[in-house]
Amino acid sequence: MSLEIKIKMNESLFLKNPENSDLGKNIVQHAIQLIHLKGFEAFTFKKLAFSIGTTEAGIYRYFENKHKLLVYLTSWYWGWLEFKIDYHTNNISNPVVKLKKVISLLAKTVEDDKNTSHIDEGILHQIVISEGSKSYLTKHVGKDNKQKFFKPYKDLCNIVGKIILECNKKYKYPKSLASTIIEMAHLQNFFMNNLPSLTDFSKQKDESEIVSFLTEMVFSSIHINQK
Repeated sequence: MSLEIKIKMNESLFLKNPENSDLGKNIVQHAIQLIHLKGFEAFTFKKLAFSIGTTEAGIYRYFENKHKLLVYLTSWYWGWLEFKIDYHTNNISNPVVKLKKVISLLAKTVEDDKNTSHIDEGILHQIVISEGSKSYLTKHVGKDNKQKFFKPYKDLCNIVGKIILECNKKYKYPKSLASTIIEMAHLQNFFMNNLPSLTDFSKQKDESEIVSFLTEMVFSSIHINQK
């Protein structure tokens, strides 16, 4: 992949498209770094403006509030991950092999994609793990959903669900299992690094064990012999 990756975003998430200016790209780039460093609760536009060397007013020209900025970042990540899954599975015809590849992509550590100059996907992945649920665990989730803020996540789950059905077209819970794979991959990663007593994995162990665990769980659920 040699071309810059462009992820189509919901225009309701921003007042001015950050992809169309250097300041907008700086806002996104430094927001990722600052949220990762301080956490979403401590993150403010005032701190972001200071780190960039601009004004709060300049940031508010792009995003109405920090919640919409967080939804923007998580939505961008889901869109990018969908692109990666399509890229890595496009030439795989065997649905079992395809599903195993998807599980691996969802569970393993993400590295920075050099095809996106201003976004560090490795850091953004950690934000999605630790802060991503705050984008929808809100009192106004219904309103946000009507504006299709979560469409990229739904699209990703739908793609994974279709691959599950390719493995077993009679399986009754493809959407539930798809979202479970994604969320469990994140939770196990978070527990491994922060609450190790809640998981069988530790920082000293290879993360491929999480992939093995998820693979065993998924294929047992859909009653398919993966070997």
